[in-house]
Amino acid sequence: MNVLLWILQGVLGVYFFITGIVHFIVPPGLPAPMAWMYELPPALHYLSGTAEILAGLGLILPGLTRIQTRLIPLAALGLVLVMLGAAIWHLSRNEFQSIVMNLILGGLAGFVAYGRWRLSPLKEVGK
Repeated sequence: MNVLLWILQGVLGVYFFITGIVHFIVPPGLPAPMAWMYELPPALHYLSGTAEILAGLGLILPGLTRIQTRLIPLAALGLVLVMLGAAIWHLSRNEFQSIVMNLILGGLAGFVAYGRWRLSPLKEVGK
């Protein structure tokens, strides 16, 4: 279980860190499934981008350093909330492919949150 959680933390951490950065730079020529980013209000770009960057780091750094490991499930839970908000936003735009992706990512983040909270919590240095 520990290995599976580490893999999910790494993949989700990198994915959300990069996606969070994209919210701040919104490069031209994004693929069609990401074209919604051009229409997202700037305040939502900053809010979701910041949340995704911090949560991405929160999935990885506490585990690597073994400092404040209780932040891992909190970061994952934060991503669940971000993905639920994103799904609601996409629902208002009838973007069902994006909703499915939001729910999958939110479900994986929820599994990490539960896994690191109850199934296989990481110990801190010196404890």
